[in-house]
Amino acid sequence: MDTSLSWIKAYVPDLDVTAQEYMDAMTLSGTKVEGYTALDADLENIVVGEILKIERHPDAEKLVVCQVDVGTGEPVQIVTGAPNVEEGQKVPVVLDGGRVAGSHDGKMTPGGVKIKKGKLRGVESNGMMCSIEELGQTKELFPESPEYGIYVFPENAEVKAGESAVKALGLDDVIFEYEITSNRVDCYSVIGIAREAAATFRKKFVPPVVEVKGSGGDVNDYIKVDVKDADLCPRYCARVVKNIKLAPSPKWMQRRLAVNGIRPINNIVDITNYVMEEYGQPMHAYDLDTIAGHQILVRRADKGEKFVTLDGQERTMDDSVLMICDGEKAIGIAGIMGGENSMITDSVETMLFEAACFDGVNIRLSSKKIGLRTDASGKFEKGLDPNNAQAAIDRACQLIEELGAGEVVDGMVDVYTGLKEPVRVPFDPERINALLGTDISREQMLSYLDTVELRYDDKTEEIVAPTFRQDIQCMADLAEEVARFYGYDNIPTTLPKGEATTGKLPFKLRVEAIARDIAEFCGFSQGMSYSFESPKVFDKLLLDPEDPLRRAITISNPLGEDFSIMRTTPLNGMLTSLATNYNRRNKDVRLYELGNIYMAEELPLAELPDERMQFTLGMYGEGDFYTMKGVVEEFFDKIGMRGRKVYDPKAGKNFLHPGRQAEIHYGGRIVGFLGEVHPVVAEAYGIGERSYVAVLDMPAILPFATFDRKYEGIARYPAVNRDISMVIPKEVLAGQIEEVIESKGGSYLESFQLFDIYEGAQIKPGFKSVAYSIVFRAKDKTLEEADVSAAMKRILKGLEALDAELRQ
Repeated sequence: MDTSLSWIKAYVPDLDVTAQEYMDAMTLSGTKVEGYTALDADLENIVVGEILKIERHPDAEKLVVCQVDVGTGEPVQIVTGAPNVEEGQKVPVVLDGGRVAGSHDGKMTPGGVKIKKGKLRGVESNGMMCSIEELGQTKELFPESPEYGIYVFPENAEVKAGESAVKALGLDDVIFEYEITSNRVDCYSVIGIAREAAATFRKKFVPPVVEVKGSGGDVNDYIKVDVKDADLCPRYCARVVKNIKLAPSPKWMQRRLAVNGIRPINNIVDITNYVMEEYGQPMHAYDLDTIAGHQILVRRADKGEKFVTLDGQERTMDDSVLMICDGEKAIGIAGIMGGENSMITDSVETMLFEAACFDGVNIRLSSKKIGLRTDASGKFEKGLDPNNAQAAIDRACQLIEELGAGEVVDGMVDVYTGLKEPVRVPFDPERINALLGTDISREQMLSYLDTVELRYDDKTEEIVAPTFRQDIQCMADLAEEVARFYGYDNIPTTLPKGEATTGKLPFKLRVEAIARDIAEFCGFSQGMSYSFESPKVFDKLLLDPEDPLRRAITISNPLGEDFSIMRTTPLNGMLTSLATNYNRRNKDVRLYELGNIYMAEELPLAELPDERMQFTLGMYGEGDFYTMKGVVEEFFDKIGMRGRKVYDPKAGKNFLHPGRQAEIHYGGRIVGFLGEVHPVVAEAYGIGERSYVAVLDMPAILPFATFDRKYEGIARYPAVNRDISMVIPKEVLAGQIEEVIESKGGSYLESFQLFDIYEGAQIKPGFKSVAYSIVFRAKDKTLEEADVSAAMKRILKGLEALDAELRQ
């Protein structure tokens, strides 16, 4: 968004600041100014001169000697080669010692070019008459300037010799470039910026006084409007202007438009563009005689409908694009561009003015679909205030009357579904001060809010925000308004209150940090893989057709088939990374990843998927199943999960070795699994060694994790050790034995550890030998033999249920 300072001053007449002061103050008050350009930055000592006499140069055919009145009493002699000089003309003249804009190889010379008096082919010249380019401008801003030669003021220009030519040409101005946030739609207009400037500098804001006189008649006799899709067009305003007189718009309007990067065309087109910049409300003008049936119909396009826009391009619509139609055909793409079939031509007699409000999201999507983005769509897509449409169309009609461009028919067709009401926000000064860390009085807050038209309702104790302030929705928004006019630099430094001041990470992130620490301590390096995957992954992992992991979310605009679904398991990324390392001949590779999987409740999606963080470990080379199990156990111990874990070998994971896998249970819940990768799966990924993986479901683990630690003193009494060796059936798991020891050991049981497993010729077929070391200790006495013997008898009795036989 660009504006000139002179345009801002038209609505804030008392504004008297330098460009730098304006930029600094506006930025601090919340309207960020990216930078500015002074039009007269390189211009110095340039005045209006009147050519009194022209003589031929005695020694050069293409040069002439001019006597120029520059308001000093005595004419100044200037030699020029300009082909368009004539006596009586008034032209810009740079005097001796002055500066003009200059260029070299098409680039502007910083600081301009200094002009000194001298001689041209032996004749003295005391200055230079300037072309528009030498004043740092272009023909876009001054279309009346000649292609070659000096700039000549129009005959009706009210300028006198000796006056500042810079001021006479309107070059004593500054162009500001703003960065407007998308929630401040009102500031995408000159009036919006001017309102902010008035509030920032505590000056009076004087908006245009709009009054349309009208010429009689009834607009309803000229046009009918029917809005079929009110959800996409909440308001449509239409006015009619007859007896159109096309002509160039006045210089002041052309200059303001050109400064904003808009090329002047004619009075009608310029008025629509001018109001769009001034009010932030795009408008469009149609030739009423080209509108079939004098009827406007606002509807969605037909799928595949073709339409030729004003730029002469044929575009294909779909049924989500909103169209402006007449009784027979489409005449415009709503909010984007009008049609070639209804454009304003030199033969126009009666014109229809349109000012509407369209759904911003729809305009944005439609603009992308048809590949056409305009100044109008750029404003509409941000969501405009429907109450601004009438003010804008009345302003356009007022300018029509003031410029003598036509006669405005009385009345306006206004299709408005659901009046937009001002937002009311409770006003609570104490909460605002608490949020800001300030001590601003109630009266001072209200004065700040009043400067930007946020009025206070005494009866309800609410702030009433006008509809153009769509960013005001809650108390925090009011606090922001107070803060920016109070001055962010005036707010004292205070410490925030609450748990955040303790400097702790959230519990979830603390657990994840420990997962990283344990993995890296055990030699694992962190990896990261894509959340997008290919459906072919499921076959590589040997998943059953009905496996829930196959219920993946399909991406609507994928980069390709290999990235077309959201992953439901982290294994593909891990195995792909292991395979890459194996194929590059890296030995003993250990990787880990903390990443999300995406589980859908139902397909197609009716709600957001369940994003579950998975702690994934993968390795090959040195180590085996029990190495991986040890890393998992270390992690569980570190996060306080010191209860008994059950490793169920009947995990049923097709991608794991059927005899070397386990599902991990804790507290009655499945918290993960681990095992050796199935040889077929490993071969499919190109891994030529035994590889092992573990996947822990962090959301399932978090309820059991704890960082509460209770100090226990050093044991004061001796421990009693007992070793037990037994023969048990092979299908009996170590976990089942340990469950018996733990449940039967009693209160004196301190610890136990498996120290031997043996299968061989000395053991009968179908059985194995296992041996445990069991430690007993009492906290308040030295244990006696009877205490330990009683505990051992209970343990042995429990082991009999597992068909265990003590080895002698």
